[in-house]
Amino acid sequence: MIKVENVLKKFEDFTALNHISCTIPDHCIYGLVGSNGAGKSTLLRLINGVYRENEGSITIDDAPVFENIEAKQKMVYVPDELYYMGNASMERMAMIYKSFYPNFSQERFVELADQFKLDRKKGMNTFSKGMKRQAVTILALACRTKYLFFDETFDGLDPIMRNVVKSIIYDDVMERGTTAVITSHSLRELEDTCDQLALLHKGGLVLQSEVSDLKTNLFKMQIALKRDFGPELFNKLSDGTVFNSKGALSLLHFSKHGSVANVIMRGSSEFAMDQLRKYDPILMEVLPLTLDEVFTYEMELLGYSFEKTLGKED
Repeated sequence: MIKVENVLKKFEDFTALNHISCTIPDHCIYGLVGSNGAGKSTLLRLINGVYRENEGSITIDDAPVFENIEAKQKMVYVPDELYYMGNASMERMAMIYKSFYPNFSQERFVELADQFKLDRKKGMNTFSKGMKRQAVTILALACRTKYLFFDETFDGLDPIMRNVVKSIIYDDVMERGTTAVITSHSLRELEDTCDQLALLHKGGLVLQSEVSDLKTNLFKMQIALKRDFGPELFNKLSDGTVFNSKGALSLLHFSKHGSVANVIMRGSSEFAMDQLRKYDPILMEVLPLTLDEVFTYEMELLGYSFEKTLGKED
């Protein structure tokens, strides 16, 4: 288990992480989402002992990481900016990895290189951006560590190869009980892959939750009535029943186009529909929510601009 407790990381001219705390459980795929400068890469480098925190503590299996060789042998880190030695081939890099990681599997390395159809003897500097990303991912998986860290894992990969990499990481977690931590700018990349998601913004941890909980705690509804109505209908019913009491319902978003309103609420959709049927709606249906929408409304409640936070303007 990875524990990050009240960690502060400062550089000369800015604070990269501002007293954040989180726990990454074993045997899961944990996604870190945020825009450039949110602190994702800094957090990965701290967890992997590349940087040292100014305040707070980071432990892996209850042991500190910085300058701890035994702890670092449990983890492998693929950074956003890839590194390989000069004109080294994948085979040469495999020999280097093998010297650091006692569980490195030559068999797994060859198997994955063949699966990706990469020439193990060819200099990696001749590879395309996507091929380089594939190569370092193969080397990381061949290390057979307990913890895997991928910064912008899918950058430079075509859609087919993205799905292949996702599948291999998922299989590694399922078969070996690995823990994988993945960063991305895109919720869509992580929605179907991760067990848990954390949202970073300007060095702070805004939200952390299991993916299943994010989708079940909120719901979207379309509704039309025979009479005019506004958001007050969803804040309090005419008989005085407050939505946020017995049914634990709360209104997060209301918009109306013509006679049809789109509503985002937290709580039980079944309870909401039971309460609204008394108005004899012309239309009333619950629609599926994407993670993009979930984070949009959670962030708006906290006063953040979702588009800027997740870099959607890019």
